[in-house]
Amino acid sequence: MDKPNVILICADEWRGDALGAEGHPYVQTPHLDELAGKGARFRHAYSATPTCVPARVALFTGQSQERHGRVGYQEGVNFDDVHPVTLQGEFRKAGYQSQAIGKLHVYPERSRVGFDDVILHDGFLHFARKEHKRDFKFFDDYVPWLRRQPGVTPDEEYFDHGAGCNSTVARPWDKPERLHPTSWAGTQAVEWLYRRDPTRPFFLYLSFHRPHPPYDPPAWAMDMYLDLPAFKRRLGDWENHYESVRTDGNHQLAFGKLSEAVTHRARAGYYGLMTQIDFQLMRLIEALNEFGLADDTILAFTSDHGEMLGDHDFYRKAVGYEGSARVPLIVCPSPNDASATRGAVVDEVVELRDVMPTLLELAGVPVPESCDGKSLARFVRSAAADPQEPWREWLHGEHVYFGQSLQWVTDGHIKYLWASEWGTQELFNLDDDPGELHNLAPLQEHAGLLALWKGRLIADLTGREEGFVHDGELVTGVPVVTMLSHARARMTG
Repeated sequence: MDKPNVILICADEWRGDALGAEGHPYVQTPHLDELAGKGARFRHAYSATPTCVPARVALFTGQSQERHGRVGYQEGVNFDDVHPVTLQGEFRKAGYQSQAIGKLHVYPERSRVGFDDVILHDGFLHFARKEHKRDFKFFDDYVPWLRRQPGVTPDEEYFDHGAGCNSTVARPWDKPERLHPTSWAGTQAVEWLYRRDPTRPFFLYLSFHRPHPPYDPPAWAMDMYLDLPAFKRRLGDWENHYESVRTDGNHQLAFGKLSEAVTHRARAGYYGLMTQIDFQLMRLIEALNEFGLADDTILAFTSDHGEMLGDHDFYRKAVGYEGSARVPLIVCPSPNDASATRGAVVDEVVELRDVMPTLLELAGVPVPESCDGKSLARFVRSAAADPQEPWREWLHGEHVYFGQSLQWVTDGHIKYLWASEWGTQELFNLDDDPGELHNLAPLQEHAGLLALWKGRLIADLTGREEGFVHDGELVTGVPVVTMLSHARARMTG
């Protein structure tokens, strides 16, 4: 077997700053930090469409939202019909055994979308679908497994503890830790190593539902973070732009004020879920060593999007601010790859669509022309492509949210954001102001910088069917139905 194995680990809703290696003051991720030291960590990695469905399309197809057409959260789009070329499909064509374990969040739910097989646990997002008439236990693999375990009743649900899948309410897991969805995913990955085809290299997509709510880590993991300094609201000078969508006190809110005590517990639950996942990754790495596979396996870790977690009174995701749009990205070539760099910290701006061409190139598999992402191999291999070849100057992101399109552009150092209905603008210097507290857009001394970055967004939106640009200027008031209909037309070609 002359091709390396590849494992892509995707967590759900993991902020880009929440790693020990990033200097986070509280989160403990020792095993991810060690992985970063053996490969490359990308400091300015983003999800250009930061919610579950469109982000995973970018990850699987290697395409920007302009190309894959998912500019917001839309359920019920048949994945195979509009996205036939995938990362997992290309590995499969190259002779790899291709396996998914955990969350896919595609439609229809049990679609294999290019994988040889899927062991599925999407969480319970599907319960919110009005059009969904089937019982969750019949298409999910985790819930039937749970009900077969000793001491568990035949009608048990893993959300019996009452913490919701989009709620800020946090509490410890109410069952033995081995029954937690995070532990289940780790168990399934280790057991799959026994059942894989040993004559072929493999591509494993291990996708954890957490730290997405419910914030329900095992008690030991939540206890690690309950004694942190009390959470304090941190507001900038621009949140008034969102006053019309404020819903104070709602525990499933997107924007509004919550009790600081509630957010403090949510933060403890969120961080605890991260540490629990970190421990499961060590479990997987130890299993690779025991099977003699570690030296020939490429490992990558990322997330579909972040979590605002109270920053600027925002919760959840879908906005272009750092807590939501920035994600962790670690790429670790196989230990026997003599050309690999170790412990690199990369400053260029990168995106989820870059993962597909990166992993394919590192494995020696051709990158399909359908990809418009760029391989990151030049940053993780000293003998990779010519480093003088220019990298992208900036990244364009967007998401339909709050009844409009929230647009943004950044290079990881400066960020410009524009709301298509309200016409509001924010401009941040992320180097000086990583918390995005001070909006430079209204300040005359930054007029030149504002013009530069607004011009970059105009360049990205010029020619778009929605009509965001007319006569070289941004246009407000484009109806959401127009945005989504044009996006759907791009998807179907």
